[in-house]
Amino acid sequence: MHSISILLIMIVIFALVFDFINGFHDTANAIATVVSTRVLSPRAAILMAAVLNFGGALVSTQVAKTIASGLVYGATQTVVLSALIGAIVWNLITWRYGIPSSSSHALIGGLCGAAFVHGGAATILWNGLLLKVLIPLVTSPVAGFLLGFLIMKIIYALFSHSHPGQVSHWFRRLQIVSAALMAFSHGQNDAQKSMGIITIALMSQGLIKSNSIPLWVVLACATAMALGTSSGGWRIIRTMGHKILRLEPVHGFAAETSASIVILLAGRFGAPVSTTHVISGSIFGVGASKRLSAVRWGVAQSMLVAWVLTLPASGFIAAISYLLLHKLGVG
Repeated sequence: MHSISILLIMIVIFALVFDFINGFHDTANAIATVVSTRVLSPRAAILMAAVLNFGGALVSTQVAKTIASGLVYGATQTVVLSALIGAIVWNLITWRYGIPSSSSHALIGGLCGAAFVHGGAATILWNGLLLKVLIPLVTSPVAGFLLGFLIMKIIYALFSHSHPGQVSHWFRRLQIVSAALMAFSHGQNDAQKSMGIITIALMSQGLIKSNSIPLWVVLACATAMALGTSSGGWRIIRTMGHKILRLEPVHGFAAETSASIVILLAGRFGAPVSTTHVISGSIFGVGASKRLSAVRWGVAQSMLVAWVLTLPASGFIAAISYLLLHKLGVG
């Protein structure tokens, strides 16, 4: 019993570390456009994102419940710890090289990889994985692309006869609102993944009887996410804010608004989508509305490779971690 308690403490610590890394890894999702257009200073943008990430994490637990009980069956604490190790390692690799991959899918991939090694294919709830993860994995960035394209076309139609300087002035103000909404939606979706992981560990030890998320778990994960966000993630900010498209405030507003709508809707239905995928898709859609050559499609190709690799790579790392922990007698 004593060793299990220590393992549970390790899981909570690793989950909060993951949330912290998720915060600085995905800071770019909320603030890259508002920083690259120089509407806000990096310091002000990060502070705003940290506060609103915290606030967003407090408003819903639907995504956390999906993680806790909708993806795998009978996960042990060793499975959970292995999943966290897989997600953390993959996040650090992609952060090191400035690749905006998905922290969400790294965690889900880690959870499925460790569960598969633990109990075989029967431990994975394939229907939940398909409906809540794989389908949104494809449809959410496409929705972001289409919505970004549409919103930008509408803006062009409405302001085509306005003075460019006046339009820029209006959208510099509006982009602060859209960046704030993006930060809030990021917290509402992303911070919940660790809440779900900790809840799995608590259920496996019998400390709670259902997937209802304890308040202390919500507060701890929201705080870790906010602290991670406040530390920044400059490598990925450079990719998101400069390498995909030369952004103006109007582009930033359109991308952030479209991405926020998709993420908030996904959170409403408990789908743990990738905020990275959605905002990237939105930026590409905004750029394509101007002309296809305005987007650096080579960057899109490298990002797509990272997206495809995330689930299997994090799953593989988690599987190896489970085997090592099991051999060491952990759990």
